[in-house]
Amino acid sequence: MQIGELAKRSGVTVKAVRYYESLGLIRPDRLSNGYRDYREEDMRAVIEVRELAVAGITARQAIPFLNCLSLGHEHGDDCASSLVAYRDAISEIDRAIGSLRAKRYELVQRLDQSASRTFTEESTMADLNTLPEGLPIPVDDGAADHLPGVSMPALTLQTSDGDRVNLGELGAGRTVIYLYPLTGRPGADLPDGWESIPGARGCTSEACDFRDHFDDLRSAGVSAVYGLSSQSVNYQAEVAKRLRLPFTMLSDELFQVADALSLPTFIAPGEGRLYSRLTLIVKHGQIEHVFYPIFPPNTHAQQVLAWLHEHP
Repeated sequence: MQIGELAKRSGVTVKAVRYYESLGLIRPDRLSNGYRDYREEDMRAVIEVRELAVAGITARQAIPFLNCLSLGHEHGDDCASSLVAYRDAISEIDRAIGSLRAKRYELVQRLDQSASRTFTEESTMADLNTLPEGLPIPVDDGAADHLPGVSMPALTLQTSDGDRVNLGELGAGRTVIYLYPLTGRPGADLPDGWESIPGARGCTSEACDFRDHFDDLRSAGVSAVYGLSSQSVNYQAEVAKRLRLPFTMLSDELFQVADALSLPTFIAPGEGRLYSRLTLIVKHGQIEHVFYPIFPPNTHAQQVLAWLHEHP
């Protein structure tokens, strides 16, 4: 068959076929007129290379698989040499992931340092309790109905002050844990369409409301207040410092709490998975009460305080 037919039947481009030939992965015969004549074996090799590419195996790494097919095996990975190629490719991916994680950590560190250095507390504290008009109001979808009476998981999370907290050992007193999607930074754009997502906007104003009523909550019998999101511990530390929060922030980047308690989450453009806004009242290791959905967030601490007064 000619190269165009091979490319069409294999699901690749003519350019790709020529590239595979330049690597010696396929070796077509030559007709008397000089044209290349591709065989069914060549098409099988091209398909194998294409499928391996989807899994992360490059064309150059595909040679053991093609050799395996040429020996008459039904699958390109029926040979031991192919398994070695799999392991080598996995090792390369692991190294790439490690490198990307290191770069991400460096960027987060630089962002934290820049935000703390560039913006003064006075400028960032302006109009924090003011929310735009017309925000969509979240509705109760029943995603938190199962939580009252459930025991807190024995999960240890990092805190904004460099410590760790075991959620299964919060003590006998009442603990308030408010979960939220993310706190924006001064001068940084929020995710696209943020204000159109019910319950998304208002994390900073919610934190400030808990800050302003922290002493009232303690007087009402609350032993501790925690803010929890999937943002990094360094991000949480910057927020706690910038907003002058008198309580500790928790970081759950892996959504351990969400998975353990089946908590509601959502997806935001450019951010991936985020916590839905929700507040837990924990007593004696169990969830006593749940606030969900929450609106408006900028007066939510006062809602919690009113409930505490009604349930001393």
